[in-house]
Parts: sequence; C-alpha cells; structure tokens
Amino acid sequence: MRQKPSRPRLLQAMIDAFSLPDLRRRILITVGILVVFRFISHVPLPGLNPSILKQLFESNALLGMLDLFSGGAMKQFSVASMGVYPYITASIIVILLVPVIPRLQALSQEGEAGKNKINLITHWLTVPLAGLSGYGQLVILQRAGAVDFTQIAGVNIPLLTTTIVLSLIAGTLFLVWLGELITEYGIGNGISIIIFGGIVAGYPTLIQQGFLAKSNTMGLFVYLVIVLVTVVLIVIFTEAHRRIPVQYARSVFRGGRMYRQSGTTHIPMRVNSSGMIPLIFSMSIVLFPGIVASYFDKGSGFAHTIVEWFNPNTALPVGAFYWIFYFILSIAFTFFYTLITYQQQDLPGTLQKQGGFIPGIRPGKNTASYISGVINRITWAGALFLAFVAVMPFLARTVTNVQQIQLSSLGMLIVVGVVLDTMKQLEAQLVMRRYEGFIK
Repeated sequence: MRQKPSRPRLLQAMIDAFSLPDLRRRILITVGILVVFRFISHVPLPGLNPSILKQLFESNALLGMLDLFSGGAMKQFSVASMGVYPYITASIIVILLVPVIPRLQALSQEGEAGKNKINLITHWLTVPLAGLSGYGQLVILQRAGAVDFTQIAGVNIPLLTTTIVLSLIAGTLFLVWLGELITEYGIGNGISIIIFGGIVAGYPTLIQQGFLAKSNTMGLFVYLVIVLVTVVLIVIFTEAHRRIPVQYARSVFRGGRMYRQSGTTHIPMRVNSSGMIPLIFSMSIVLFPGIVASYFDKGSGFAHTIVEWFNPNTALPVGAFYWIFYFILSIAFTFFYTLITYQQQDLPGTLQKQGGFIPGIRPGKNTASYISGVINRITWAGALFLAFVAVMPFLARTVTNVQQIQLSSLGMLIVVGVVLDTMKQLEAQLVMRRYEGFIK
C-alpha cells in the first residue's frame, strides 16, 4: 500500500495549531486585533493636505522613522498617527531610570507585583509623552503646510488643536491596549505584533518600488541578495548565545544522613541582548541636528551645511558622514544599553543567593569580573552586527545603484525578531500538547 507523502513540518504544525480550539482561538484573536488596528490607522483627522504631506515625508527622515512605528498611519494623519512610539519611549526611559532611582530599583526586585507597578508607571508616563509628541507632530505639519485649519469654516483653532492632540493620545493608548490584549489572549508579544503589522502593511509599497527599478536588473538582483543575507544574519545573531556553565550545590536527607548533591545548568548570554533599542537611540540622535537646522535653513550657510551632513539622502561624499556617525553610535549604544541591562539583572548576586557558582571561578568579585568579560566580548559581535544592519540600506544603494527601494533596516530587524518570537511561542504551545514542532 502506497504511503501518503508527508507534509512539511511548518505546514503540519499550522494544521495542528488550527485543530486545537484554544490555540485556534488565540490565533484568530491576534489576527482580528490586527485587522482592527489597520482600520484605526485609516481614520483621518481634519485639515490634511495629502500632496504636501507626501512631500514632507519624502524629505524628513525622522518622520519616516516615526511613521515606521505607526504602520503608515502618520502619513495619513490618522488617529493612530503616533502608533505605540510614545509607549516605547516611556518604556526605555523607565528602564534607564530603574538603576538610578532607588524606589524603582526596589520595585524591580519585588517580583511580579513590582513588575506590575513599574508597568503602571510606564503607562502613566506614556500619556504626557504622547501629548508632547502629538502636539510636536501637529506643529511640524502645520509649519510645512500639510495641515491647515484655516480652510475649515467657522473653526475654533485652539479648541480643534486640543481635540486633535487628545485624539492622538487616545489613539496611542488604544493601540497599547490592543497590544496587551494580544499578549494576554493571543500569540506573541502584543506591542511588537502591532509594530510588525504596521511594517508589513508597507511591504506592498516596497514591491511596487522594486518594479520601478526593473530596468536595473543586475542591480536589483544584487540588492535582493544583500537583503536576504541581512535577514539570515539577523536570524543567526538573534538566536546566538554564549552558554556559561553553572553548578548548584544542594543538601538532601537520606536515611537520617545529609548528602550534598550538585546540579549543572547554564546561563544563556545572548550575543544581541539589546535588540533594536540601540538603533532607535542612534537614529534619533543622528537625525536630531538636521531636524533642528532645517528650521533655519535658507539654502546656504551653516544651517544648510548641517542639514546636508545629517541627512541620509545626501549624495556622496558628504552623505557618508551620516552613515559613519550612525555606525559609530550604534556600537556605542549597544554597549551602553547592554551594560545597563546587565547591572539591573545582577547575575553574580543572584547566583550567590541561589547557591550557584561557575566552575573554576570564585564567587563574588571574581564571578562578576568573569561574567563582565564574557559580556564585553560577545557584545562586540552584537554591536558590529547592529551597526552593519543600520548601514545596510546605504551599502545596498551604493553597491547596486538602486535608489527607488527605501528599505528600513530597523523595520527588518523588528519583523524578523517578531516572527522568531511568535514562532517560539507557537512552538511552545504545540509542545505542551505533545505535537511535533517545526523549530529544530
């Protein structure tokens, strides 16, 4: 009797996932919330001039980065224009303040209850940040002529401005709430899934840009090869980690006597433990001088020079300064953020409290020095990887001469990271139900 050909593991895993009622419900909830997010992204605010807004986004790289987190909603000046960016900013600020403020440091050591309190502080901090960001965005659009309230007859401009800012705050908080619903009832990290949905929604535009570059066939082919190599590197460095062996000594009673037993495990130290945060920091700082100078740019002079030097679209050789500065900042912020995260974790202290030790290393200062040395060495690999990902669009455009495709390296990093994390969570759900997974 002839056997039926077996299905690919990934396809079979998806079939198994949909065959389970609770897992199918989680997947459908996630998809449904993403659909709601895309609908919200198309609810416009009044006073928009679409043609001027399109030109503004083509010339302003910072707005392009913010639009990345809003999933294209900022280009349409919708209720969800700010996306979840204010929440991400609030989260980063709180993370950086935890080792500085003793009260926050104490909360971080209180387990789940302390984590919930810090999360509540992050939510409260999101509100003023969303208000400031929304008002700043509105002012920029008004100065550029992309938003004009004077065209609306009989409007009270201060009242309309307040209403729009409140609408932007509400849109951000609504998206954060949707993200938390995904985390609790769906699959994957909700905030990351929301960002992922917005970025993927812009990929049809990239495909369209690719067709515009079809006259340069060889350049387009090389560009796609560079993109594929970058994706592979992102997967490798996202999953790469260095295992530090750890032994735990424990005592057990048998037959009225005490015996000492030891268990061996390891600490997985990620090569890229900082994720996308260094790129966000670096891009914000490297774009800031150019944004400020653009308000004083009169076509020549010092302000115009600053605008050219800090603009990613400036032609070579002046345009190389932006990418070199971006490369250096990415390395610096990777070390900075990794150091902050390592200090918060306090691995040597945790090991000592749990009775664990690294074989051949004395507890205390020697353990701390050893772990710090390992982190410094592997962080160099992670930092250089992030710096390469940061300048990949520049390298791809320079080597291939394909200028039509505006691919975001930060977007690629987010998309690949979210896909890997979601696959792992789906894999865990299947393994708990004794199904064969698809990740080897």
